Amino acid sequence: MSRRHFLKMLFSVFILVFGGFWSFLRRLFGMTEEPEPDEPDQVVAAGERTEQERTGQLLFSMFLLSDLHISLYDTTTSDKLKATLDDITQLNPNADAVVMGGDLTDYGREGEYKLLWSLLDSYDLPKLHANMGNHDYYDIWINDKGGFATDTMPNGKTDAQSRERFQQYMNYDKPYADEWINGIHLIMLSQEAYLQEREEVGEGAWYSDEQLNWLQNKMAEHTDGEPALIMIHQPLPAVGSDGGTHRLIRANEFREILKPYRNVFVFSGHTHRDFYTDNHYATQENIHWFSNSAVGRLRPSAPSTDSHAQGMYIQVYEKEIHVRGREFTTRQWIDVAEWRVPMESASK
Repeated sequence: MSRRHFLKMLFSVFILVFGGFWSFLRRLFGMTEEPEPDEPDQVVAAGERTEQERTGQLLFSMFLLSDLHISLYDTTTSDKLKATLDDITQLNPNADAVVMGGDLTDYGREGEYKLLWSLLDSYDLPKLHANMGNHDYYDIWINDKGGFATDTMPNGKTDAQSRERFQQYMNYDKPYADEWINGIHLIMLSQEAYLQEREEVGEGAWYSDEQLNWLQNKMAEHTDGEPALIMIHQPLPAVGSDGGTHRLIRANEFREILKPYRNVFVFSGHTHRDFYTDNHYATQENIHWFSNSAVGRLRPSAPSTDSHAQGMYIQVYEKEIHVRGREFTTRQWIDVAEWRVPMESASK
């Protein structure tokens, strides 16, 4: 072994021995290193835990698409529904439900339902729910030549045929239905008559005794403030009054049924107002009422135009409900349309 290699080996042994001795001294006299700062992803995780503590666990999520107005004569309604379905399937493919909130079609005709379902079937969607709107009864305005004929209304058609067509495509026994999903009660209510059967209802939503009794029995299933998400089409009238045309009729009875319960959230459509106009959230007694925008046809107002399509994304947490307005054609959240409503506990 050369002298140089011998010295190099001797130096290595010295470093090894000295390093071990130095570590022993640090432990002996409590000389520990300063802790490393948290990594950035650890800080984010801590923030997420804080958010979860505020909201609780996510229980349920859904998209609410109102006023699709699918038409054989207006292809823009199909284009906007396609843009909407493209967006929601990218945004949250694991949502618990998609609800179509009335006026699925423009005239409630067989061809319109077939077109609607051909579009829906081309996507991998969560379970579909729907309620009827006034336009879903409009087949009575169409004559045997396909023209809009007011003078010969009901043109040999009936309101019952419109209901049966809706129920057939939704696979419902009645025009109203419900489902419990992860402890959240989703309730679909539909108007049960139009001008052919009850001329006095106009464009309002009339509910039968049978449907109101059904709603009362369904709400009786709530024992501890479980959230109820109730879908209607026409909006509510002022508190204390029954509605008429373009409103929910028998509204006083409707409110009386819901009065004993906490965490009742009602969602309506029909008005076609975009989220940049008016107010889309209000409380009526114990009811939290949200008014949705429209997918098929939007009342134009800056910065929105009639080429846009809007709807709601709804998330129900243990401690709050989070409702957000979405512009589907540009795939953007609408900053003026976001609400967080705390769940009311039993102690209140």
